[in-house]
Amino acid sequence: MNRFPWKGGLHSVVALIAIFLLLPTLVVIPLSFTEGTLLRWPPRGFSLRWYEILLTDQALRDATLKSLEVGFFTAVAATAIGTSTALGLTRGRFRGRQLTSSLVLSPIVVPTVITAIGTYFVFVRLGIVGTTAGLVLAHTVLALPLVIVSVTNSLRSFDRNLELAAASLGAGPLTTFFRVTLPLIAPGVAASALFAFITSWDEIVVALFITDPVVRTLPVVIFNQVRSGVDPTVAAAATLLILVTVIALGVALLARRRTMT
Repeated sequence: MNRFPWKGGLHSVVALIAIFLLLPTLVVIPLSFTEGTLLRWPPRGFSLRWYEILLTDQALRDATLKSLEVGFFTAVAATAIGTSTALGLTRGRFRGRQLTSSLVLSPIVVPTVITAIGTYFVFVRLGIVGTTAGLVLAHTVLALPLVIVSVTNSLRSFDRNLELAAASLGAGPLTTFFRVTLPLIAPGVAASALFAFITSWDEIVVALFITDPVVRTLPVVIFNQVRSGVDPTVAAAATLLILVTVIALGVALLARRRTMT
């Protein structure tokens, strides 16, 4: 006899909510294979011509490569800074630690458009609007909270007796971190890097403020094309965004599971 008869209904509700949230996104995928020149449902026929255009169109190709470049450097920067910050917040005992933690996690709760406006005015003064470095810096700020939360969870489940044992054998703090702590939390760090990459890969609000016609990410190009006129090439580009995001998210979740086991 089922001790929790309400669980079946709860699972059904969760499934319906998931379908409601995902269906508008997944509809884009079959539309990207249509033979027609307009986006309409149901799609007519089957064709890969829009993916051919996606690969041969200079603007879309450059934007895709720029998104990959910015995402990669964002992942590297956010992971390095976020791991160091998480280590300091977890291991450190200093006044204002809670305030510091709230400040570094604030990009999660601050509306993205507010962050975008503030970032734009600061970057104008620094002269880095419309540069790859500016995009990486802005996306690193957005990705840092995810990295810090993920690495902090890994550190809290880590047995500190191993660090104490290494220290008792004469290992210094850096040696202990790189030879004991980091290898054991590596899956969590890898998952954090992938989350940072996803944050940069999908981000559009901040990018709209600090990009220019030369340096543009793929979401910005898609947004501009939707404003001027929609054709199935946009659906093909959106499908590429979804595919890369799903792959990166899947790998990140697998890495997180390794950390928890």
